[in-house]
Amino acid sequence: MLERIPQRERRDLLIAWIAIAVAFSLIYVRDGISPGMFVLIFAVSLLTVGVGFVLHELAHKFAAMHFGYWAEFQKDNTMLVVAVILAALAGVVFAAPGATVIYGSTTKRESGIISAAGPITNLVLCAVFFALFLAGGVLNVDVLLLIGLMGVQINAMIATFNLLPVSVLDGRKVLAWNPAVFGVLFVASLATLIGALMFL
Repeated sequence: MLERIPQRERRDLLIAWIAIAVAFSLIYVRDGISPGMFVLIFAVSLLTVGVGFVLHELAHKFAAMHFGYWAEFQKDNTMLVVAVILAALAGVVFAAPGATVIYGSTTKRESGIISAAGPITNLVLCAVFFALFLAGGVLNVDVLLLIGLMGVQINAMIATFNLLPVSVLDGRKVLAWNPAVFGVLFVASLATLIGALMFL
């Protein structure tokens, strides 16, 4: 699998991963937080954002390759800077660190399936991180609770944001392909996000 990810793409994924991990860390920072706690939050963000973001983009890539197209993730330096600044100043993450570029002319169905692959991956990861959250509660392990909590919240945020049916986001292409699939995915993502923010 790694041979299908060129060196430039690996570098772009790594840079984007670190930048959005910083952005997500900043929204969890509160006044008076200790340096040690910030390091812990950043480490957990690296893990949860890393898994969520990288697998989201690779899901797009390999879904496109399934249909016979070449695809590569390309970072957007401007949007990476905007994401960090917004998180620092407003406590909001606008996570559009780049996009997986598909080379070739896809059909509406192919484009919709390729676009849906990313958010679906994040929803699956929400279930995985929720299991870790439950395990942390049962075992009384605070780090597992934190990883599970942030994992569910961050992956729900990524899925919901990407499913907005606007601009170049996944939601517009999924909606154009199949409104029913779009509706199910969007409602599932939004409900997961609301539940994660209100009840976890």
